[in-house]
Amino acid sequence: MNRLRDLATVFRRPPALPEPPEPGTATLRARQVSATRGARPVLDGIDFEVIAGQIVALVGPNGAGKSTLLAALAGELELTGGSVELDGHALTHWTHLEMARRRAVLPQAHTVGFPFTAREVVAMGRAPWARTARQDEDDTAIAVAMAATDVERFAARPFPALSGGERARVALARVLAQDTATLLLDEPTAALDLGHQEQVLRLARERASAGAAVVVVLHDLGVAAAYADRVAVLEAGRIAADGPPRDILTPELLTRVYQHPVDVFDHPRTGAQLVLPVRGRDENR
Repeated sequence: MNRLRDLATVFRRPPALPEPPEPGTATLRARQVSATRGARPVLDGIDFEVIAGQIVALVGPNGAGKSTLLAALAGELELTGGSVELDGHALTHWTHLEMARRRAVLPQAHTVGFPFTAREVVAMGRAPWARTARQDEDDTAIAVAMAATDVERFAARPFPALSGGERARVALARVLAQDTATLLLDEPTAALDLGHQEQVLRLARERASAGAAVVVVLHDLGVAAAYADRVAVLEAGRIAADGPPRDILTPELLTRVYQHPVDVFDHPRTGAQLVLPVRGRDENR
């Protein structure tokens, strides 16, 4: 009877919730990660760390392995070699629910099988915290996330009826409402206009400044230079370079990786690092 009573106490005990990571610690770590798509190798022995308090941008040409690496870090891809650790433990150590309390994932595609409203989609981000002490924060987290992404005015509209850009912002609000210490964002600016692109990266910057670890797949190298603390350049399934933007985004490296001439220079007024393809007559210089 005593043993049964002890077991009942264990099952009634509230789940242990993750603590915020210390600044500078690795929340995710890939060790010699390899993966294939069909028979084609897409990741080849990658070592990579995601650090609390930083934005790291994954950049590179199409097919280089950016989204595949993000999926590997998220635990959504079967590896052919190596391993991924989340908060110091192999991904297999965690249940899906435990992972959802530690990292949030924004995929490229934003689809919902039923006509949920925009607010209901954002509220899905709070599901990992059900029946925990943090469920009391649901309404506040949802409202803050919707305000930050500028989606409040169509909160009651069905998600499938929204434009591509509106769906992208609602999906981002869901990730923000999930309120995890690690964010994995796959091309979050792809469907957005210029103003909302900047808004998204400012939100990522705010989360990193507050202590979160943020990984973001980007195609715009100028945006990566402006917002990322680190840039990892992928080339044919490997990391060609990883470090501060000014050290990594060089004309020599980018011209080789993208197989097109690239200029890197400072803005004459602000000093911001600009990265542009060489066009027209200058291309052959």
